[in-house]
Amino acid sequence: MHLTLNNGVAMPALGLGVFQSPPEQTTAAVEAALATGYRLIDTAAAYGNEREVGDGIRGSGLDRSEVFIETKIWVSDYGYDQTRHAWKKAAGKLGVDQLDLLILHQPAPDRFEKTIAAYQALEALLADGRVRAIGVSNFMPHHLDKLLASTDIVPAVNQIELHPYFTQRDVQAADARHGILTQAWSPIGGITFYPGWGEERRNVMEDPAIAAVGHAHGKSPAQVMLRWHLQQGRSAIPKSTNPARIAENFDIFDFELTPDELAAIDALDTGVRNGPDPDVAREERFAMVIPEA
Repeated sequence: MHLTLNNGVAMPALGLGVFQSPPEQTTAAVEAALATGYRLIDTAAAYGNEREVGDGIRGSGLDRSEVFIETKIWVSDYGYDQTRHAWKKAAGKLGVDQLDLLILHQPAPDRFEKTIAAYQALEALLADGRVRAIGVSNFMPHHLDKLLASTDIVPAVNQIELHPYFTQRDVQAADARHGILTQAWSPIGGITFYPGWGEERRNVMEDPAIAAVGHAHGKSPAQVMLRWHLQQGRSAIPKSTNPARIAENFDIFDFELTPDELAAIDALDTGVRNGPDPDVAREERFAMVIPEA
């Protein structure tokens, strides 16, 4: 299943995420995913595993053209020249000449002039053919408005925290108004285990309403949530390094949720963010240096 981005590029709807995947496990996870049938791999400079993602893609035996590679520029590399160089770092680690989708990892509102310059560099990389599509991550509607006022190309994708307990309907609506595809990170609620962000959280994987839907279809809670994303037109990038779980997460194309089931899942939204707030500056984290190689 593919989704068509606003520049006509086709992107697989379901991909493998590698956030918090240790480098020593990432290559095998990517190989397992590609063997299962995944064709989208999402990584980021800040994850420290781009090189291992590239190794996994090459180890799969698939032609480069068969795999859609998405990665992200980290805040410490924002700025026009810095971001153009960050493309070079990412492409070198991944071992490719062209990236399919390159996005800005955070809006970084405390230095938004650098964010705009970074996005202008993405526009130039797109014009040069070094990327096939560009986008953003964790941008709220007001961030999008400020970006669009200063740039020429509407982002193809906005990757945000999105699962049944946190659906960010306002962001989804803003994305839709602008023709931006919403892509869900933490699509099955794994971010409820995000280190340092609260301990008193419910695990969406254990929600009885989702379990009931799964029971009706003979599917797991994770499969139900991923199907929910795809039927509502979103991209989803579940993360796992477990080959059985990777395969389970891909096995979602043989059933369909009813309108009532979709509505029941929508009704679980708590409005509570589990990951970092994009409007809060994290100076120490933002200053993290991305190695050259």
